[in-house]
Amino acid sequence: MRAARERSETTFSFLLPQRCPVCGEPADAARLFCEACERALPRLGVPVCARCLGEGSPPDACLRHPGDRVHAAFVYDDAVAALVHAIKFGSRPNLARAHIAALAAALPQRWRRPALVTAVPLHRTRRRERGYDQASAIGEALADALGVVFSDAVLERVRDTRAQSDLGPHDRRRNVRAAFRVRHPSWVAGRRVLVVDDVLTTGATLTEAMGALRAAGAHTAGAVLAWAQ
Repeated sequence: MRAARERSETTFSFLLPQRCPVCGEPADAARLFCEACERALPRLGVPVCARCLGEGSPPDACLRHPGDRVHAAFVYDDAVAALVHAIKFGSRPNLARAHIAALAAALPQRWRRPALVTAVPLHRTRRRERGYDQASAIGEALADALGVVFSDAVLERVRDTRAQSDLGPHDRRRNVRAAFRVRHPSWVAGRRVLVVDDVLTTGATLTEAMGALRAAGAHTAGAVLAWAQ
């Protein structure tokens, strides 16, 4: 599947040369942006607390919820939105690999060697419709960059929840409440598990997913491509 997508992107690049979505200059289709605009993508240098986001507290100075810390490569702006949209809706999950070094660099040293990397799962119905899971694509790329194990069999979404983008903060939290279960608690008990998603917005989804893992005995942190402030 991955090889077929890579061949498709190569063919697409040959037939329709890529233009940078920010400035319109020629760009490598495998990276989306021209070199100058890629260098200008806004990096995020501090962790964000997903639980504090949900509570309406300052999320970037939290010492109370170490298991809810989320590390993001970028701050969400129009350029990063184009990248996320291409990965999530544009059938271009391989773009995650081109930008995964920025996410790996955002992790503190102790989270660069977790026991396991997993991803916030789509419900099987939505994954079947899309053909892939964008969070798994990012998680697999990150695990490869770190040289650790990735598994998308750790968490299961037990309800086909509504799209979070359609909801406000309160409804987002209610929408994903008890939406995840840990399939194999023995895989995670006492281990450091890094949970990957595409974007952190209100923190509701990652808080629920990491909470399910901690209930099974895991030590958790999150990793996302971008924080939508």
